[in-house]
Amino acid sequence: MSVSVRPTAQPARPTQHAPPGRLSTLRADVGASLVVFLVAVPLSLGIALASGAPIMAGIIAAVVGGVVAGLLGGSPLQVSGPAAGLTVVVAELVARFGWQVTCLITVGAGLLQIVFGLLRVARYSQAIPPAVVHGMLAGIGLTIALGQLHVVLGGTPPSSAVDSVLGLPARLLAADPAAAAVGGVTITMLLAWPLVPRAVRAVPGPLVAVVAATAVAVIWPAVPRVDLPGGLLESIALPSVLPAGDWAGIAGGVLTVALVASVESLLSAVAVDRLHDGPRTRPDRELIGQGAANGVSGLLGGLPVTGVIVRSSANVRAGARTRASTVLHGVWIAVFAILLIGIIELVPLAALAGLLIMVGLQLVKPVDVTQARRHGDLAVYVATILGVLALNLLEGVAVGLAVAGFLMLRRALSADLRHEPPAADGDPHRVVVGGTLSFLSVPALARTLSAVPAGAPVQVDLVVDYLDHAAYDHLDTWTTRHRASGASTEVTEPPGAGGRPRGRYATWSQWQGASADPLLDGVAAFHEESAPLRPTLRSLGAGQAPSGLILTCADSRVVPSVITRSGPGDLFTVQNVGNLVAGTSVRAAVQYATTVLEVPTLAVCGHSGCGAMRGLLDGTAEGPLGDWLRAAEPTLEAFRAGHPVGVAALRDGFGEAEALAMVNVAVQLDALEHTGAGLVGLFFDIPTARVLTLDREAGEFRFTGPGSEGPPPAGA
Repeated sequence: MSVSVRPTAQPARPTQHAPPGRLSTLRADVGASLVVFLVAVPLSLGIALASGAPIMAGIIAAVVGGVVAGLLGGSPLQVSGPAAGLTVVVAELVARFGWQVTCLITVGAGLLQIVFGLLRVARYSQAIPPAVVHGMLAGIGLTIALGQLHVVLGGTPPSSAVDSVLGLPARLLAADPAAAAVGGVTITMLLAWPLVPRAVRAVPGPLVAVVAATAVAVIWPAVPRVDLPGGLLESIALPSVLPAGDWAGIAGGVLTVALVASVESLLSAVAVDRLHDGPRTRPDRELIGQGAANGVSGLLGGLPVTGVIVRSSANVRAGARTRASTVLHGVWIAVFAILLIGIIELVPLAALAGLLIMVGLQLVKPVDVTQARRHGDLAVYVATILGVLALNLLEGVAVGLAVAGFLMLRRALSADLRHEPPAADGDPHRVVVGGTLSFLSVPALARTLSAVPAGAPVQVDLVVDYLDHAAYDHLDTWTTRHRASGASTEVTEPPGAGGRPRGRYATWSQWQGASADPLLDGVAAFHEESAPLRPTLRSLGAGQAPSGLILTCADSRVVPSVITRSGPGDLFTVQNVGNLVAGTSVRAAVQYATTVLEVPTLAVCGHSGCGAMRGLLDGTAEGPLGDWLRAAEPTLEAFRAGHPVGVAALRDGFGEAEALAMVNVAVQLDALEHTGAGLVGLFFDIPTARVLTLDREAGEFRFTGPGSEGPPPAGA
C-alpha cells in the first residue's frame, strides 16, 4: 500500500541514508572507497592477464576509471575500471595489432564515446534486445572461463574459445598439479564465501580467495607469478607505435570497444540506480565521462574502461553517498601500486585465472535463460552465445540481432484466429481476429470463418494491429455474404480503435483523459466491452469455485488480477495494509476459503515501495495505522534477527524496506501453515513489473512469470 509515512516517495530497492552532514558523508565515502579498492585490485590484475595486456595496464585503467570517470561521469555512485565484458575484445586486438596500437584504439573509442554523449544517443542503447545483451555477456563469460582454465592447468590461454575447447584434452594430460591446486583454492574460496557468516563477508571474497591462494602457493615456489617490469609510474607511457595499414580493422576495433563499453556502462548505471535513492544517472553525461576515461587510460597505457556492476554494487552497499567514494578508490589503488607494488608480484597467475573463471561463469545467469525462454527469445540468446564463441564479439552480436529481427518479423506477420462456438442456445458464434492480418494470413482466415455454419448468427471481434487490403477484402466479402443469407452478423472493434487502446493493463488516466468521475466512466466502459465475459459470468451466477486465495497489500498499484492474469471466479481476494494475516476479518476470509470453498492454495503477495513496511521499519506510523502495524512486529523481529529471506534479499541488492516486505511474506505464510493448504509466497517488484516467487526451502525469492527485462550485470 502507499501510506505516506514520509514526505517523499520511496523507489524500489533503495539503500536509505539519514540526511548526511559533510563529516558523516566523508566518513561514509572513505569507508566505501576502501571496500571497493579491495575488490578492484585483484579483479583489475586478473582482467589484464586475461586480456593479454601488461599487468599494470589493469591498475592504470582502475586508477583512471576511478578518478576521471568518477569526476566527469553522470552516475555518481557507479565505479568504473577494466571489465570482463571487454576482455575478449581487447585480447583479439592485442593479438592482431599489438599492445601499443590497442592503446590508440582505446583512445579512439573514448573520443567516439564523447561524440555519442554529445549527440545524446544513450537512449538508443535501450533498443538492443535484452536476449542479445545477455547472450553477449554469457558468450564473453564462457570465453574467459575456457581460456583461463588452461592457465589454471599450467598453460597459456588459446586465442579463441574454439581453440580452448579443442586444446583442453591435451592440456589436461599435461596439467601442472601445483598450478591446478592454487587455482582450485581460489575457486573453492569463492564458492564457499557466500556461506560464511555475514560479518565475515564484509571482507571482499575475491581478495580473500587471492590471498589464500597466494599463501598456499608458498609450498610451490616454482608456480608462475605476476611479473612486473616496473611500478605504476614506470609503466605509464604514451603509445609510441603508430598503425601501419589495416585501417578498416582499426576502425572496427574502435567502434567495437566504444559500443561494448558504452552499452556495458549504461546497463551497469541503470542497475546501480536501483540500489540507492540518490541522484539518478544522466546517461549522456555518463558516456562523456566514460569516453574521457578511456581516452586518458589509452594515452597512459591502460586497458579500456567501463562501468562495472560488481564494484558499483559493493560501493553502494558499503554506504557510499557521493562520487567522492569512486574517486578515492582510484586514489587508493594508485597509492597501493606506487608504495606496495612488490605484493602484486607474490600473486600466482593461477590464482588470478581461478578468479577470472568464476567471474566469467557469473556472466552466464540461469535467470537470463529462463527469461529468454519465457519471452520466446531463447533462440536469440543461444545464437548470440554461439556467435560470440565461434566467431567474435561483434559478429556474434550481429548473429543475435539477425535472429531477433527474423523472430520479430515472423511475429509481426502472425495472426491470432480462432472460432468459439455458442456458449448457450441463442448465443452467436464468435470469431476472434487478432494480431497482424496480411495477405499471408488469408488462407487461415478463410478456414476459421468456414467453421461458422451458414445462416448462424456470428460476432466477429476485430482486434488486429494491422489489416492489409487483401485480408480486409476477404473479411468484408465473407461478412457481406453471410449477412445476405439472413444471418445476424456483427463486426466489433475495440473501443480504443483509432485512438489509444484500453485494456486490462491500462490505467484510467491512459484512456479517459480529463474525467469528472473516472470510477463511473470505468463502469460504463465495462458495460460496453463485457460481451466476451457474459458467458463466463453467466456460468458463475450460481456460485464460485476459486482456485486459491490471495492476500495482498491494499496498495493501488498491486492489482491481483493483473499480476496473476486471472479473471472472474479464479481467485478469492483479500487486501489489507501490509498484507497481514491479522484480525477477525482476514481470519474469517481464510476460514471461509479453506473450509467452504475448499481452495487448494493460499498465496501472500508483498510488493516494493510498501509504505506499511517503511512505517514499520522507521517506527513513524501513528494512530490506527500504528495500531494495525503492531501485528507486523514479529516480521520486524525476524528481519532484525537475520531471517534467511531478508539476508538473501539484501545480498541480491534490495533495500531494507523491500527485504522486510519479503520477510513479511514468509512470516505471514508461517501463520497460514495450520490450514493444510498449499502455500505460495509472491513479491511484486513494481518498477520492473516482475513477480518473484518464494522458495521456502532455499529461503529466498526468485524471478518468475513474464516481466519487463531488468538490467543485466555488466561484468566484473
